[in-house]
Amino acid sequence: MSRSKKQYSDEYKEQALAKVYSRGNRSIQAIADELNLSIHTLKTWMSHSPSIDNRPAKSKPAQRPQDWRPEERLLALQESHGLSCEALNAWCRERGVFAHQLAQWKTEFCTATSTGSSREESRNLRSLKAENQRLERELQRKEKALAEAAALLILQKKVPGAVGGRGRMTCLQQRQQLIDSVTEATAAGARQDRACAVLGLSPRTLQRWQAGGTLTEDRRPQRHYTPSHALTEAERAQVLAVANSDEFADLPPSQIVPRLADQGIYLASESTFYRILTAAKQLKHRRSERPSQPRTKPKALSATAPNQLYSWDITYLPAATKGRFYYLYLFLDLFSRQIVGWQVFEEESSHWASELLQDIYHREGLQPQQVVLHSDNGSPMKGATMLATLQRLGVMPSFSRPAVSNDNPYSEALFKTLKYRPPYPLQPFADLTAARHWGADLVQWYNHEHRHSAIGFVTPAQRHAGLDQALLAQRKALYEQAKARQPRRWSRQARRWNRVHTVYLNPERTGTQTLPIPQTRRPPTRTK
Repeated sequence: MSRSKKQYSDEYKEQALAKVYSRGNRSIQAIADELNLSIHTLKTWMSHSPSIDNRPAKSKPAQRPQDWRPEERLLALQESHGLSCEALNAWCRERGVFAHQLAQWKTEFCTATSTGSSREESRNLRSLKAENQRLERELQRKEKALAEAAALLILQKKVPGAVGGRGRMTCLQQRQQLIDSVTEATAAGARQDRACAVLGLSPRTLQRWQAGGTLTEDRRPQRHYTPSHALTEAERAQVLAVANSDEFADLPPSQIVPRLADQGIYLASESTFYRILTAAKQLKHRRSERPSQPRTKPKALSATAPNQLYSWDITYLPAATKGRFYYLYLFLDLFSRQIVGWQVFEEESSHWASELLQDIYHREGLQPQQVVLHSDNGSPMKGATMLATLQRLGVMPSFSRPAVSNDNPYSEALFKTLKYRPPYPLQPFADLTAARHWGADLVQWYNHEHRHSAIGFVTPAQRHAGLDQALLAQRKALYEQAKARQPRRWSRQARRWNRVHTVYLNPERTGTQTLPIPQTRRPPTRTK
């Protein structure tokens, strides 16, 4: 069945086209959607209708003579100039104006030049008054800001530490002291919310303390709430009795609860058993393994020159025999990022590590107590031979926390750089000689060709020899010259080729800030 085509009247088409031509910034599609029409239909009507240029222009609405603009008045005076009485009256009827209005306009134009200077003076006077008022308001604002800054500084000296914090309890004496301090600061010109921010206090908290006229203590310590479903004293005693019975005396709650369930008995959950035993001080370590020990972060270390801070580690290199590996020993100078010592061995041993360390010590010309050697807690690092060598040479040891790779990030990042290079072999090494040849090429590339991002894109060998400062200064001068030649090509400052003067290892946190540390890649875990 064919669908009948909808017909529209001419009046509707005219209304639609009128809305299109007066649409302003709206699109034709928006008008079509509003009228529930197809945009093709609307454009067809527009093509068949007269164009905008051919449409009759709307007549300009009549204006009163007193509403005429100065340009229109001047044009009227020019057109009526020299007309006789009858011709002038006829012209006035045609234009809708009176003769006396023409005379008044002529007088105003003649006197405008004489009064122009006085108007300019009054305008200048008004602008000067406005500028004076603006400057007075700006002065008052700055005086208030200065008074507020002084009041907040005095408040900060009186109360050096932030005493607030959401949910923190304060005694009555401390509340009164805080209220007096904030009142004094606001009287000196500080805003209440700024004064509360210095104290680490919420303005709502201060207003709640002052409500009612009488200052009261924190009522939270006086509240004693016991859940309605809490275990009674008899039930808690029964839990302790069952835990200390001959049947369950040697078992933890994780074993007691399932066995009670097998017997059809439910006393409490496993976590409740633990809480009751903890409250009774009957939850102590008594198994054969060594109890966990608190671990602290290694001491913060820094280096300002080569041969002050070393880091070393061992990584696995796959051998041709499945399940067998060669071991790459790498010693890294953290300040210069230069590999100061390396070797590939067939086993992990503190003996080989101590031999390599002695070679580095004599080749670099180190002195006792000059360098700190950081490593993880592997057996080669903490072996008796290695520790004895460190003590004999006067090298100060530093160790990471167990199972924390971030404490030794530089060595871990170095291993990732080496193993993710395109030249890294995809197949296992055929023998130890092949692994050592690869290691020699690797160290040559890393020390003398690789531009390290954390030290200003100079090679580790250049920084180790002290040549990086001159290179960075040369780059800086080059960029400044390029910017001077074409300054419009530089939307910001030229690249900063600044030298990194200090390198930190495990820096301490100061408040919410940390000491600056060069950006390194995220350290990977040791992988085989």
